[in-house]
Amino acid sequence: MAETDLTPLLQEFRTTLEACRQVYARAARDWAHSQGSSAGQEATFDADHLRDLMDDLHRGVVIKIYVTVAEADRYWSPAERCLAEVLLEHVWGERLNGPPLTEAVRHVFDESSRIRWSSVVGPFARYHALRERTAELRTIVTRLANLVAKADGTIQPIEQARLASIEVELDNILEAVPLAVGSDGNVADSTELGGFRQLQTAADEVRQRYQLETSGKVEPSTKAPVESLDDALAELDRLVGLAPIKHEIRTLVNFLKVQAKRQRAGLPSDRISLHMVFCGNPGTGKTTVARLVGRILGAMGILKKGHLVETDRSGLVASYAGQTAPRTHKKVDEALDGVLFIDEAYSLVSEDREDAFGAEAVQTLLKRTEDDRNRLVVILAGYPAPMERLLKSNPGLSSRFNRQLTFPDYTTVELGRLFQQLCEQSRYTMTTACRAKLAQGFYALLADRDEHFGNGRLVRNTFESATRRLANRIVGIAPLTHELLTQFEVDDIELQDEQFSRDSSRPPAARFSVACPGCGHTSRVRAEHLGHRVVCRKCSLKFRAEWGEPIVEGAT
Repeated sequence: MAETDLTPLLQEFRTTLEACRQVYARAARDWAHSQGSSAGQEATFDADHLRDLMDDLHRGVVIKIYVTVAEADRYWSPAERCLAEVLLEHVWGERLNGPPLTEAVRHVFDESSRIRWSSVVGPFARYHALRERTAELRTIVTRLANLVAKADGTIQPIEQARLASIEVELDNILEAVPLAVGSDGNVADSTELGGFRQLQTAADEVRQRYQLETSGKVEPSTKAPVESLDDALAELDRLVGLAPIKHEIRTLVNFLKVQAKRQRAGLPSDRISLHMVFCGNPGTGKTTVARLVGRILGAMGILKKGHLVETDRSGLVASYAGQTAPRTHKKVDEALDGVLFIDEAYSLVSEDREDAFGAEAVQTLLKRTEDDRNRLVVILAGYPAPMERLLKSNPGLSSRFNRQLTFPDYTTVELGRLFQQLCEQSRYTMTTACRAKLAQGFYALLADRDEHFGNGRLVRNTFESATRRLANRIVGIAPLTHELLTQFEVDDIELQDEQFSRDSSRPPAARFSVACPGCGHTSRVRAEHLGHRVVCRKCSLKFRAEWGEPIVEGAT
């Protein structure tokens, strides 16, 4: 295949390499905000350094992918050589060709086998703050591997085997949740300094293996700029749904701005508690919003760091008398100058109120929320009914945590938008039939939901399943076109139990209810119009009918 024929493939390869870099950059940001710089970490940990380390791992994973696939047939084709030029320019910022390219590729081929998959992708499984990005990472890795495999137009059986081996590696690493056991016999928090040192060791390993021996140059890392309040609020606005939550946080921000101006003017300012309660079912965005709250308060200067420390009962309550208070103090110390997010906080108080250890954790926490009120924001999160029981169990909780935000379940349309957002991040598209099947499935699952309904987690699982099913569908096809690599077909979509498709009482919806973004008027559109431009019959606005609520015939 001539190089001119490879232009679309090379461009797609460049774009996907950059998308991989961004996955690691966003993961670094997530981890930085979850960790902050707790005691003892000031000399070794900061957000810029973490970004550099994750960028090193990104370099390692893209070369690991290329070598694993390209060396499969023991033949370095001209097309694969063109990909190598693009790859090494991305990794080292230097365009190589001729003998220097050959030398550099020989070097990375030799060193690649010594880099472990667990080093370059393992942090996404090991550290809680990064686990939400595993589906995104898996998608990028799979796409890069397929691009290399299809470079010369024919996927050999040995290359198919290598693609399958990469999937197995990802399954073994990303689906495992390893637990580090500390010297006290308890599960160690993976966000502590030890975890950061493990990351640094892995990054050093990659950097040493992939140092460019031919020129001695390594691409300099781009330092992350200091975040502004507008940036944090803009990210809040980009979240799907959550209109009441966004309104509450905007209101809080406006109030704090006014209080700051009153203080500068010499006027008395009101003292308010910033501690909050987040009530909602799983997957409704509570952790994501908590992280943004920390970033917003950090950008405003109310919190010095604005990082997020996540924990639950196991991080606060010990198994033996006298250990709970020190453990709770330690977790609060990690969160100072940031946000302490306590998930399933209701588990701290038993229904019979005979849990002495949980009560000790609550009392310790209440004291610290008062003593450190200028350096700490605590967010208690959990299901609505149990959280109400928790607040009623202790007058101190209800008085200090008087700001309660209720996270609603996502609607069918919002679940669709979440799925589309994942597609856009990973450069996937979907057919109209996919949209209709997803909308029908989300609607049916919502109708049958209970308090354990997954919301955003259901969407992420569905997306990850779709990427795997697509890969299995196309892996033996040659040549692999851009459309094959990026477009979901209806058979790629498999929702939880697929009950909606097996239940004869729920025939596929032929029409969907779509709201006009201009006037809000609701129109009925056919299934085949989803994802296409339509015209509002009321205000004549032309808009794209991305998602809609299925219209169930006979429903009132």
